[in-house]
Amino acid sequence: VWDHDITPSPPVTGKMLLNLRSAPLIVGDKVIQAVTGSAAPGGNFIVGLDIATGKELWRFHTIARPGEPGGDSWNGLPLAKRSGGSVWHQGTYDSALNLVYFGVGQTYDTGPLLKPSGIPGTTREALYTDSTIALDPDTGKLAWHYQHLANDQWDLDWAFERSLATIKVGGRPHRVVMNIGKMGILDALDAKTGAYLFSTDAGTQNVILAIDPKTGAKTTDPQRWPDKTRSTLICPSASGARSWPWTSVDPRTEQLYVPLTQWCMTFGPPAGSGFQLLSSGVGLTPTDHPDAVASGKMGALQAMDLKGRKLGWRQDLVAPISTSVLATAGGLLFAGDLNPALTAFDNR
Repeated sequence: VWDHDITPSPPVTGKMLLNLRSAPLIVGDKVIQAVTGSAAPGGNFIVGLDIATGKELWRFHTIARPGEPGGDSWNGLPLAKRSGGSVWHQGTYDSALNLVYFGVGQTYDTGPLLKPSGIPGTTREALYTDSTIALDPDTGKLAWHYQHLANDQWDLDWAFERSLATIKVGGRPHRVVMNIGKMGILDALDAKTGAYLFSTDAGTQNVILAIDPKTGAKTTDPQRWPDKTRSTLICPSASGARSWPWTSVDPRTEQLYVPLTQWCMTFGPPAGSGFQLLSSGVGLTPTDHPDAVASGKMGALQAMDLKGRKLGWRQDLVAPISTSVLATAGGLLFAGDLNPALTAFDNR
């Protein structure tokens, strides 16, 4: 019927090429599609197309532009030197609020953000990386954003699905949008405003020391920052304590069920020390998670109590879960793993 070429501006070639890694999201008469690309100058974007003709109606850039809100958060870098902000997962639509939610990934070019530039008025948060963004699907305008982790130096981004649920907050039903990043930390936000509500840490990471209970701002361990002169254990690995397999919410139990993998990586000096993924100069080497070594179990299914804002039960597994988790009205959860096995769990 139609074939729309999503054209980057300026044009890109080679390793700067952009890709489509997620399904399009249909909202009314719009087809909404996000792109990924690790090195394209100016970063990635989301487009809204006319469902009848394929004509591009709007475009939202996931890297803040100079002179616009958030534009001073890139340590003084010009737009051509800013990259990343890939959107790997399909968006989520809330019909009552008429908002679409997307998760934005990190930048692999972390070196220029490692130390302050000293340029007055600039910061290093690198918006809109590691953020949830809420867009008006009709116009592509930003309704709100929330950055889960500023200046991600570990490739531990918050790129996965955004889950919607109605739970009680302060004794009243509250519409929330939730996301769990690679570190296995749940952040719950007000779906209408983006206001921070609460976090729950699955306990598989060693990068975050504290989370502010009012803002959700995360304090990182200075000993875990990239250092070309020494080796540092980082948990989880860049593949994430949680990754592509989707979580599942049971609205009756008010629990979120999360597939987890226990593994780590070692940040080390560049000489023969692993994969050179990030531009900070450290190599990434796969490393066993201490808990997985002690238990002999690398996978887990973790329940998170949304009502109590705490961890629920946890079922440790020999092998990591390789499928999305499926919650059912019959009180059973289903998940497949790399054993391989398909397993049913009691949701209680």
